[in-house]
Amino acid sequence: MNILVTRPQHQAESLCQLIEQQGWNAVRFPTLEIEEVDYNEIRRQIAAIAHYDWLIFISSNAVNFALKANNGKIDNFRHCSIAAVGKATEKILLDAGLTVDLLPEANFNTEGLLATDEMKQIAGQSCLIVRGVGGREELAQTLKRRGAKVDYLEVYKRVVPLDNKVDVADMLQRDVLNAITITSGDALKHLLLMVDNKCHPKLTALPLVVISERIKQLAKKYKFKQIAVAESPCDAAIIKMINGECSG
Repeated sequence: MNILVTRPQHQAESLCQLIEQQGWNAVRFPTLEIEEVDYNEIRRQIAAIAHYDWLIFISSNAVNFALKANNGKIDNFRHCSIAAVGKATEKILLDAGLTVDLLPEANFNTEGLLATDEMKQIAGQSCLIVRGVGGREELAQTLKRRGAKVDYLEVYKRVVPLDNKVDVADMLQRDVLNAITITSGDALKHLLLMVDNKCHPKLTALPLVVISERIKQLAKKYKFKQIAVAESPCDAAIIKMINGECSG
């Protein structure tokens, strides 16, 4: 089987290796590139970071780019309680030498974080959400409704890759793709931009494995017909779902 992997190049290899261990072929087709933003503004915000009660890291990229903007130093971040949305983000923080004070108990996403007691009792506290430019607004809006002061520290941006050597349109025309993996809403939007419109009927007919109900609903909006939600965002859960959707 040929499985289309749409993660950014620097984050795709673990999943690709697991796909190949199954005897399948991982088709590397990144639909996102992660780029730096202006670090001068970020450094000004980091200099004042001790004024916040909570730092909330949305992704591994949020951690990596925040630390890079601060020249790899972690001292500024130690003054606040730190929350991570998922286990991969937690691992990056721990590897950097930071303490993670809050992680969702089960659902490793925005909704899971909002369900924690700490985020339910946030009134009067200040939060800095560390994320990419133009991320989801639900977390900030909910925390504000609960009485928190919320700001953003946007440390990277997502762009459509300009140089991609895989001809997905040709693979679709030859009916040699078996499934697609999507791990973010932007990855799905960019995939549709990067594949010629005339190939969309074949694209949307393929089994699509996503990592959240939110992405499933977005895929439905884009007319995908076979959408499966992995039990969690981890690579093993994605592999399990591909097995369930395609191996029969």
